[in-house]
Amino acid sequence: MNHLLLRTLVVLILLACPYAVFAQPADMATLVPRPPSLNAKAWVLMDDETGAVITEHASDQRLPPASLTKLMTAYLATREMQAGRLKPDDLVPVSENAWRTGGSRMFLKPGSPVAMRDLLRGIIIDSGNDASVAVAEHIAGSTDSFVPMMNAAAEKLGMHNTHFANPTGLPMPDHYSSAHDMAVLARAIINDESSYYELYAHKYLTWNGIRQPNRNLLLWRDRAYDGLKTGHTEAAGYCMVASAVRDGRRLISVVFGATSERARAEDSAKLMGYGFRFFATQHYVTAGKALATPRVWLGRQDTVAVGLAQDMSLTLPINQQRHTRNQITLNEPLQAPLAAGSQVGTLALYAGDQLLATRPLVALQAVPAGNWFSRCWDRLRMWVDTLMQDSLA
Repeated sequence: MNHLLLRTLVVLILLACPYAVFAQPADMATLVPRPPSLNAKAWVLMDDETGAVITEHASDQRLPPASLTKLMTAYLATREMQAGRLKPDDLVPVSENAWRTGGSRMFLKPGSPVAMRDLLRGIIIDSGNDASVAVAEHIAGSTDSFVPMMNAAAEKLGMHNTHFANPTGLPMPDHYSSAHDMAVLARAIINDESSYYELYAHKYLTWNGIRQPNRNLLLWRDRAYDGLKTGHTEAAGYCMVASAVRDGRRLISVVFGATSERARAEDSAKLMGYGFRFFATQHYVTAGKALATPRVWLGRQDTVAVGLAQDMSLTLPINQQRHTRNQITLNEPLQAPLAAGSQVGTLALYAGDQLLATRPLVALQAVPAGNWFSRCWDRLRMWVDTLMQDSLA
């Protein structure tokens, strides 16, 4: 009877306090696995807000980009429209050269002008080589004149492993890019050309009675995906630049040299799933917020508020989000005059002993030089402080 009573009490205790026995250690719930391994030549996963690389493989390797090239062609076209040099309703002539361009086509007709907005749709949705050539010729006069514009834009964006030789992505010896560079370009398209970005989510293009699907299979899989571009040649393999938004957070993935159309979609989905599940972007410091008020010598005031000139947000594994600390290092002694925005030190963010990021610490307001008497007094105090420190050393 006593044994039965004891067993009953134990069961009641376990039912009342299930987590006392069965709860996992806190660290078990936040383990971050290794990133997925893909059967592709190169890839990268990037957070859109911070530009942080979550995972990558050979992402700086120079490879043929195939029709991913058209991201730059479309980028330049939208920039021309945003600058007012072109209008969406402008009629663009279709040359014999554009019409004869091989590969994927919008099926333009030579001599029949097409509105710029429709050509842009043909480039983005259908990957039309004919549309790409027509746009390049309209903007620069010829594809040969358009290519330097592409390379100048790539250099300005920091695409250091990219060189374009044509606006279509058709194979040429000196035509290459990298997974990381394409992620940089995609980020610029998303953030700088936002008024046209919605075109990348369109699933079909109908032109001249011909309906063609967007080759981005992810658009049919999950509504979180809203772009960007696919590409394929025998030399390049199957390539994809994808972007998705979940819970207000956007990631960009790039895959070069996948083995099939389905494989590039599966590889992209694996990268996205890993990034959304095991990484998060967190805001740490607001620009202009005073983080410290250190002593200033030789000035009209004795202290200055210091902080960051830009917001500090970081993309980190989920098991590092709650275990961070800031460390401020000042360029002491701080001496006036100090201009607002001048660097006065460094802010470092750590997770345990691991350095995660550093940012310049700046003066949030100007500190003019003090009058003759206050400067002399401060110099005397600085000299005394130095003597005392030397004596203690």
